[in-house]
Amino acid sequence: MAQFQVNKTIAEINERIRKGKAVVVNAEEMIRIVQKEGKVRAAQEVDVVTTGTFSPMCSSGVLFNIGQQPPVMKVSKLWLNNVPCYCGIAAVDAYVGATEPSEDDPLNKVHPGRFAYGGGHVIEDLLRGKAVHLRATAFGTDCYPRRELDKDITLADLPNAWMLNPRNCYQNYNAAVNLTSRTIYTYMGPLKSNCANCNFATAGQLSPLFNDPYFRTIGLGTRIFLGGGIGYVIGEGTQHVQKPKRNERGLPVNPAGTLMLKGDLKQMDAHYVRGQSLTGYGPSLAVGVGIPIPMLNEEMAWFTAVSDADITMPVKDYGYDYPNGIPRELARVTFEQLRSGEIEVNGKKTSTVPVTSYSMSLEIADKLKKWIENGKFLLTEKVENIPSF
Repeated sequence: MAQFQVNKTIAEINERIRKGKAVVVNAEEMIRIVQKEGKVRAAQEVDVVTTGTFSPMCSSGVLFNIGQQPPVMKVSKLWLNNVPCYCGIAAVDAYVGATEPSEDDPLNKVHPGRFAYGGGHVIEDLLRGKAVHLRATAFGTDCYPRRELDKDITLADLPNAWMLNPRNCYQNYNAAVNLTSRTIYTYMGPLKSNCANCNFATAGQLSPLFNDPYFRTIGLGTRIFLGGGIGYVIGEGTQHVQKPKRNERGLPVNPAGTLMLKGDLKQMDAHYVRGQSLTGYGPSLAVGVGIPIPMLNEEMAWFTAVSDADITMPVKDYGYDYPNGIPRELARVTFEQLRSGEIEVNGKKTSTVPVTSYSMSLEIADKLKKWIENGKFLLTEKVENIPSF
């Protein structure tokens, strides 16, 4: 077991938070502190580092219960503003996925489709207090005789509404270009022909899983900022890569860790949860996530001093290679280079375009920082590890 010069516990840090004595900085600020003071001194001085990301997170949605009214009903099909919801759960439980299009959407029949409204927009409308039209049908049973329900509802009318996201906060990702001779439309946004632009995701040095690359402090039960409210990590997300290839700093060099998250939608703020329309691809949802990293020892101080220059990302062709499952890497660039606005791919200067908002990510890290400084947010001990080796 590693021997550290600094050893703190979450209980000790929480006591400092309660007393208003905790030193909290965001991940951007921590870089400068470690550079100036060194990792041991930084771990002694700082108690919590806050991270943040605000990005399209397709694998998201809301699990909700519509309640019963006489005569009662076992719903088999349900729509919110004409967006189909999954109902194979229980009598009046349903799940609306962020990427579900409206039932009458023309999709890509006229390419590229606009996807003007979908599950992500339903979720944002509910958060904004708007009325949403609920339509439900059932085949009827002896105990649940009602066959139809048609009414307007608001978030306040739902007995329960939980944001339940199977895969959020990707740890590293591809930077996407298009080598073909036509513009293509992807979940990474439009990619112009002949490598004219490169779209990239994550919040880099602010991103939660770059600041705890081995999941030393993040696991089942970790309390987080989710969509403007309080949420929790409930395990690794789908597509989680347990044993990624890492660089000398311990950072995955390809798409790797993911998180499954849960939070009460009724606590959230539409400023941090926004429906999106990805032209030619489909609807989605931008979600704000912030995770506090406790400074338990100097190793955690070192991890949270990660900078954009430390992070490397693969550049992949989404025009031919990606849709055909070809793993070719066109280039490897740093996040710092991507944020500069231009990289070089195959000898050509290519403009870079973020799909993650760095300014919103920083706002989330700072909002979480303020919550902790004001004693409104305490840290939790993870009760189960997320696989990372």
